[in-house]
Amino acid sequence: MYNILIGGAAGQGIDTTVTILEKLLKKSGYYVFSNRDVMSRVRGGHNFSLIRFGTSEIMSHSDKLDGIIALNDETVLLHKDKLNQEGFILCDSSLQTNDTHMIKLDMDKKAKELGNIRVAGSIAIGAILKLFGENLEHVQTVFRESIKDTYFEINIKAVTMGFESVEKRFEHEDGTYKDWMLISGNKSLALGAVAAGLKFYSAYPMSPSTTIMEYLAHISAKVDIVVEQAEDEIAAINMAIGASFAGARAMTGTSGGGFCLKVEALGLAGIAEIPLVAVDVQRPGPATGLPTRTEQSDLKFVISAAQGEFPRMVIALRNHSDAFYQTARAFYIAEKYQIPVIILSDQYLADSTATVKPFDLTKVEKYSQTELELYANNLKDDENYLRYKFTDDGVSPRLIPGNPNHFVSADSDEHDEKGWITESAEMRIKMMDKRMKKLDNLREELLEPEFIGNPDCETLLIGWGSTYGAISEAIQILNNLNTVKYGALLFGDVYPLPKNRLIEKAAIANRIVNVEQNANGQLGSLIREVTGIQCTNSILKYDGRQISGEEIVNEIVNL
Repeated sequence: MYNILIGGAAGQGIDTTVTILEKLLKKSGYYVFSNRDVMSRVRGGHNFSLIRFGTSEIMSHSDKLDGIIALNDETVLLHKDKLNQEGFILCDSSLQTNDTHMIKLDMDKKAKELGNIRVAGSIAIGAILKLFGENLEHVQTVFRESIKDTYFEINIKAVTMGFESVEKRFEHEDGTYKDWMLISGNKSLALGAVAAGLKFYSAYPMSPSTTIMEYLAHISAKVDIVVEQAEDEIAAINMAIGASFAGARAMTGTSGGGFCLKVEALGLAGIAEIPLVAVDVQRPGPATGLPTRTEQSDLKFVISAAQGEFPRMVIALRNHSDAFYQTARAFYIAEKYQIPVIILSDQYLADSTATVKPFDLTKVEKYSQTELELYANNLKDDENYLRYKFTDDGVSPRLIPGNPNHFVSADSDEHDEKGWITESAEMRIKMMDKRMKKLDNLREELLEPEFIGNPDCETLLIGWGSTYGAISEAIQILNNLNTVKYGALLFGDVYPLPKNRLIEKAAIANRIVNVEQNANGQLGSLIREVTGIQCTNSILKYDGRQISGEEIVNEIVNL
């Protein structure tokens, strides 16, 4: 397994280089995982991306480097201490920094000779392929897919030039992932929504959620959906609620700051019992915080967002495959129980790219089915339709507006079974009880957290969302130490909190450690509130950078 870093300033073409290189490595058969670390600025600063690749599945990034592609001196100075002894630093001859690991090439000079300074990145790509024992078999195909025809030939020349400029350092390994998908977390989420029958998406651009809207807009004509860039966050969620009320499966997406503005309308969906899927791609707050960094600090916020009480579900996406299947399931849950379902992702998962097994659409077929048409077809013309009818499970019959024989109402005020406004104390209690009753059946179909590691674990790690990969790798490393038995529970469904497996494993473990990307251990606090189970230790990271498996191992060993 190899790990390389490509670093430089914003505007130097890092993302284009990474995108092309990861595609080439995947076509060569490798499993690829890459993540981005970018500053909130258009030019300058220090940005870098990590590409980790190998012949087995990779779940997270690593801090240990086999190679660095440095587009400026700052990249060398910041990252050289993470380089393995046999690693290399590929850079342009113009860099002032000197290091024994450096391979200096006249990339900028050769790019100018070819007629375009921007093809220096392609020279670097060619050199990387050679250093890792690859060939140029897939270069033409990938470049044809990735760049404009005008620049195709010059880039092919640049790659060949780079390939011929260095000698092989590492041996090629045969991987079996050539036919798998290479996809980002946000694209996977978007495709999950489409698979579930999404018909309307509204959002206001806010990093790191914007690429959901961009991708859905790009494919909207092919999949027959409407994508609306709203004038603000409030308009975006109200548009989605309106579309859902009219019978379309609808979703809105944002980051934490935008979710703040959506909160009142979230309550409208709750009391009006209108299905809604809302995505919060987390970044560090409060306020603007760190716009292009990652965190898991919105959990408690979204669980209690909006005044008053109403049923909701919160799902945290754990990896790229999970993003597809859980998003599709979110629509099913929202419509079945007529509640808001909040999807929590974060910048790390949203912007990272991973190799995943092609999605199995048979697994989401039931999520694309709707009961609206079935109920409407069976309703008699003279039947007394009660939109908020009291039922055993709390779910009332739902029609969409436009039925010629039945009036469909909705209101943000408290209402009776017909949907008429009321201030009756007795009706208020009955209607609140009806809505909250939905949680009884919802709890029955919660997905228990995934358990990994030794079944007889003495130390139990607990995590949620995108820490899935790092914790999984840490458990594998820790159990190989043969000192203590380690296991982990990794939550996807977080609210309502599934408790059965947690209670079972907590009874076995001597020590329970919650691993989270926030300052207060929000999942640990929720677990204590719901179950009374107390975490004995916490590993918390909240500097805007994703925790790695190596970091978790070091923290656990030093507890």
